[in-house]
Order: sequence, then C-alpha cells, then structure tokens
Amino acid sequence: MFVPFLSKPRSLSRRRGGGKSGGSTSAGGKTGSSSSSSSSSAGKSGSGSTGSSSSSKGGSSTPIKSTPIKSGGSGRTITGYNNGGGKVSSIPVGQLFAGRSQGGATRSQVWGTRAYGSGYPGVYTRGVSGRGFPFYFWPLAWGTGLGFGANTAYLHSDEYGQPDNSSRPGGPQATAAFSSNTTGTTFRLVADNATTTFLAAAATANCSSFLAPVPTPALGNASVQPEQVVQYYRASSAALALDGYNNSAVSAPENATADTPLPAGIDTSLLECLNATIGQAVPLVDGARALAVPGAGAGVVALVMLLLRALL
Repeated sequence: MFVPFLSKPRSLSRRRGGGKSGGSTSAGGKTGSSSSSSSSSAGKSGSGSTGSSSSSKGGSSTPIKSTPIKSGGSGRTITGYNNGGGKVSSIPVGQLFAGRSQGGATRSQVWGTRAYGSGYPGVYTRGVSGRGFPFYFWPLAWGTGLGFGANTAYLHSDEYGQPDNSSRPGGPQATAAFSSNTTGTTFRLVADNATTTFLAAAATANCSSFLAPVPTPALGNASVQPEQVVQYYRASSAALALDGYNNSAVSAPENATADTPLPAGIDTSLLECLNATIGQAVPLVDGARALAVPGAGAGVVALVMLLLRALL
C-alpha cells in the first residue's frame, strides 16, 4: 500500500482503480520511481521526496455530519470519512449529462496525481471531456477565455460550466488557504462549497500544530491556477495547490515532460497532514457503510499515518 506523502518512495506496478498508490506528491493508477518528479499523465505519479512523515497534533475533533447535495437530478447525502461506493447508475434523460454513469467509486480511489483528469478509477489520461461521475461530483472548472495555448485547452472547457455554477453538486467552487506557522508556505484547497467547508474544518482540527490561523472559505477559485496544483482528489473534483509553484508539465503535451519538482524549503509536515486529511475526510456520497472513526480528528489522521508506515 502506498499513499502520497506518507510512504517511503519505491517502485510499484500499476494498480487498477486509481487507489492509494503513487509517490510522495501524488497517487494514481500507475506509480513511478523515487525521483523528484512525476509524469504529466493522469495515470502516472512520481515520488518526489517531501521529507519525513509527521503526524498531526490538532486538539479538537471534526464532527462527521451529512450534507445534502443534488447530483444527476436526485438528492443525495455526502459524509466525510465514509466509504462511498454504491451501485453505478446512469443519469436519467432530461437531466444535465443524461446517459453518463455516476457512482461506484470508493474512498480507496480518491487520490489522483498532479494532472487534471486524474483520480478517475481505471482512467489514465488527462482531461475530463465526456467522462462520467464515479464520485457523483463534477470535475473542477478552471474557467474559459482568450489567451490559453493549444496544450492547455483541456483545462479551459465550459463543459462543466464556470466555477460559480450553482448547478454544481455541492455548490459553486470555493477555496480555503492553509498557511504554515513555521515557513512562508501556503496551500490552497479548491472544491465545491460543501466540500471546502467540511475540509477546512477537518484540516484545522487535524493539522493545527502546523497551521497559522485559517481564514473562512471564500467562493471562487481565482486565487488558484492549475499550474499550482500538487494533488487532485475524487475524480479531479477537489485539488490542493501550493502558492508559488508552477508545474510546467500542465502546459506541455501530455507525457512530454515530467512534473516540476516542488520547491525546496516548503513545510512538508503541513503538506503531509493536509494530504492525509483530505484523502481520509473528503466527503463522498453515502453508498456504503461509513468508516468507524468516532471523533475523527487529529488522532485518526495520526493513526492512519502510523498504520500505513507499519504495513510497508
């Protein structure tokens, strides 16, 4: 088992379903070596070193509450820390994206890579055009307009509307910033409003020992660019970005260049804690029994990190 940022870098074979395999900065369907960069393909992830793993020491716990959303024309309930899953179905006629599949993906498949279009079980190419919704959520929208090059057209389609589209499951996109209390490092989460609100609370509880005060989540994602993303989750419907990071692979032809290594001197302890929290807590549609994590907070993330270390 290999989880980004947590496991010791090593070569692994392809693992179907986009589960928790990959390097220290990403995880997807196929892992790379222990180099400091990863392929720009959605199906490949490298394993750049991010320093030693560190468990979080946040004091409070995050309540596991359910939130209603609408997806595929039906009301559904999402919950943090649950298993997801459930039966795959087709979106009915008369609804947005009619005929596309939805549902079926589970918690073990939430991790993607740095490539937009990663995190889809069994899919290893970048881009999101025409895809189904294995987690029910739509992929992030990076906005449209003039001035984008041909190699970045896959990022700027209006297929899923603009970031402020109120039809998006979970509501319009929103961001939350997480700044290190020891360095100038700032990470930004971008996802739908319901997801961002939940994860901001979870990260504040789980990673408080690494965080400066956390601002209230804000609607929109103008402060985040796709070149800054260090990890996609949940079929590219959520992402963690790093201020000042510029991944040149995003604007290059697919598989033409490796991901740009993360800058030296960033707070890797905060990065690892945020990644573990998002992967374990990102809300999923209730399709299977929830994970047994009463009082899911700092202790849960720390325990997960320790157990994963012990298995390697």
